[in-house]
Amino acid sequence: MLNAIDKELLRAVADLEGIPKGAFNIRKNGKLLGREVSANINIETNAEGTGIVIRIRPGTVSESVHIPVILSQAGLHDVVYNTFVVGDDSDVTIIAGCGIHCGSSESEGHSGIHEFRIGKNAKMRYVEKHVALGEGRGKRILNPTTKVVLEENAWAEMELSQLGGVDEAKRLNAAELGPGSTLMITERVMTDATQTAESRNELLLTGEGSKANIVSRSVVKGNSKQDFFVNLEARAKCYGHIECDAIIMDNGISETVPALKALHPDAELTHEASIGKIANDQLMKLMSLGLTYDEAVDRIIRGFLK
Repeated sequence: MLNAIDKELLRAVADLEGIPKGAFNIRKNGKLLGREVSANINIETNAEGTGIVIRIRPGTVSESVHIPVILSQAGLHDVVYNTFVVGDDSDVTIIAGCGIHCGSSESEGHSGIHEFRIGKNAKMRYVEKHVALGEGRGKRILNPTTKVVLEENAWAEMELSQLGGVDEAKRLNAAELGPGSTLMITERVMTDATQTAESRNELLLTGEGSKANIVSRSVVKGNSKQDFFVNLEARAKCYGHIECDAIIMDNGISETVPALKALHPDAELTHEASIGKIANDQLMKLMSLGLTYDEAVDRIIRGFLK
């Protein structure tokens, strides 16, 4: 059964109002809360008992699977290793994410390692949200890792967001792209107070005609700090682009380090980055329409992170 806190967390991380329809795996406080499979999507516990294996049958189209994790147990630091096998010619959506509710002075955390193999001509949309709630003073820690291998002509879009409440986060994204494959990553992070967030990205383009595009949007408030690192390495005729933009507020600190490495004469790699404050003319324009200063700032931030 889901209690009020469970429902609040599921709504925050997966836009769920309760148990979803179709295939799903819900993990609560380090244990399985509920699981359902479908004719085309199978979920089973891995041999080590440390996570799950999700297998999507080749040719599966217009189906989705939810795999949220929720934590509300003081002092728990949960670790899982999940494997996803997306069959050839399929087109699916995977909705993940972790929600923490802290109600004590003890820290709570989750480290989720997700390994994907995207089959030939397959398409996958992956949505991952991280949220921390609760009135407790304990530290909220989230350390996600995604490892992606794209086979020939595979396509993957990953939307990764962390928009509040997480005190410490260390993310690693690693990917290897085969011939004709495409990877698009959009990362949105907002920190406040003394929170820290680090994102490291290792993208390897090994196949001819492969494409990678990574976009980072970050808002750094209070005395928080964010670090964003990307290594984009090309070993074939391919295209790669890095775009990272940050808004600094109060005494926030942001470090952005995009690195491009071309090991093939026909590789095309580009990057653009910007760090700055909210422009005064934007604020003045919105305030002239009747918004307060705080409302104007909120409107700009929401638009920037959208």
